[in-house]
Amino acid sequence: MRFTPENQAVPSPAPATKHVPELGPPVKPKRNRYAFACAILASMTSILLGYDIGVMSGAMIYIKRDLKISDLQIGILAGILNIYSLLGSCAAGKTSDWIGRRYTIVLAGAIFFAGALLMGFAPNYAFLMFGRFVAGIGVGYALMIAPVYTAEVSPASSRGFLTSFPEVFINAGIMFGYVSNLAFSKFPLKLGWRFMLGVGAVPSVLLALGVLAMPESPRWLVMQGRLGEAKRVLDKTSDSPAEAALRLEDIKEAAGIPADCHDDVVQVSRKNSHGEGVWRELLIRPTPAVRRVMIAAIGIHFFQQASGIDAVVLFSPRIFKTAGLKTDHQQLLATVAVGIVKTSFILVATFLLDRVGRRPLLLTSVGGMVLSLATLGTSLTIIDQTEKKVMWAVVLSIATVMTYVATFSIGAGPITWVYSTEIFPLRLRSQGSSMAVVVNRVTSGVISMAFLPLSEGITTGGAFYLFGGIATVAWFFFYTFLPETQGRMLEDMDELFSGFRWRDSKSKPKNMNSSSNPEVEIGPNKQIWRGMRYKIKVVEIWS
Repeated sequence: MRFTPENQAVPSPAPATKHVPELGPPVKPKRNRYAFACAILASMTSILLGYDIGVMSGAMIYIKRDLKISDLQIGILAGILNIYSLLGSCAAGKTSDWIGRRYTIVLAGAIFFAGALLMGFAPNYAFLMFGRFVAGIGVGYALMIAPVYTAEVSPASSRGFLTSFPEVFINAGIMFGYVSNLAFSKFPLKLGWRFMLGVGAVPSVLLALGVLAMPESPRWLVMQGRLGEAKRVLDKTSDSPAEAALRLEDIKEAAGIPADCHDDVVQVSRKNSHGEGVWRELLIRPTPAVRRVMIAAIGIHFFQQASGIDAVVLFSPRIFKTAGLKTDHQQLLATVAVGIVKTSFILVATFLLDRVGRRPLLLTSVGGMVLSLATLGTSLTIIDQTEKKVMWAVVLSIATVMTYVATFSIGAGPITWVYSTEIFPLRLRSQGSSMAVVVNRVTSGVISMAFLPLSEGITTGGAFYLFGGIATVAWFFFYTFLPETQGRMLEDMDELFSGFRWRDSKSKPKNMNSSSNPEVEIGPNKQIWRGMRYKIKVVEIWS
């Protein structure tokens, strides 16, 4: 008899347990091209934020000259989009539970399209702020929904690789923004910055067209009781039929649907299908595991931004001016180099996430950030305190900006989004991810708006010493509080966080280090041992 997922639901009076020893080395599955394509299309929404951050770094030079506004107004203009995005992030969780992940992505693109056009045609500062308000809501939607959708559609073997795509596209957007600054910098003053901002509407149009080819999230479909559709999506996005069956079984269990239910459409309670009672479970009466998940998600998002990355990306022309680059062209050219380095290293990170693991990359990344920030603070302080131009300090400042964005991009950048979307239980994922994004955007907005006043108060070098101190605290938080999630099924996170202690962080879970070939237990309910699911592509038993 050949084992199939359908046999699993048929209980036998005396189920025999078979032990299959000597499976040999795990078979590494090939990349699932369909899941790969879905992740790319969903992650394109992140270009919206990246482009806005990148383009604003150069556009603010010309906006200040054209509209004759102060540094304080420029700082608010640059950072306020992150605050506005809170509305989108808060609404995105509920919206995606009601209309689905896919149409929430469409909504994000449509809102940002309107915002980009408003900014491009802005006649004054007030109108420009209104355009950033609209664009900010679209960015909030995009930031929350892209990693959630990607995590839910990805097989466990490549979830880290695929879920890092939103960060890849944020970096691609930043680089396009920098290039746009350079391209339009020679235009007349009144036209140049308006073109820089208005061109941001183009990616949102491409996004709206591309989303038509995407399937809905299988986890959302199960929450709506549409098991038949969910099974078809899982068959396409899993590495094997066996994995598709297991993923469906786990999602049904998380959604409260009986394992022996195989109807195409079933009735699901309103509480499960529309996320009712989630906020109570998250904030008022969380279980110990959920509380740890919340602290981990909020902590990693806070420290990602509090270490100063958006200050560097947004104000890199100002930083390079402080370092000794005098002309607009030199400053904008240097920012393009920052974009290239940032994007290159994020691409490297996508291939390491599922091979090296989340924790090693994250800790290495933050350690490199600490060293870069300390060196950058020292070199800028030397430049600031010396009347003569100290060439080695200028070169060191520019080099450490590059090493800072490189080390950030290889770990803290992508892992923040990967980690925070994969650790929440299914029912809490949308709202939990929304809360994490809210913390991310608030922190980013505060850092962006405070950077110029902070630089004036304690010098630019002093600001980077402060960021370095925060990054040091972040390293210890990550080391003691964040367990490794590589290869874990999304539905296993509750168990992982329930039993994790900081001393466990010194080694990988036993089932990930084992060099032996443990037996695979075949019984009436579980055909692939849960501890080995992420390692085995297909297990077929014949008797």
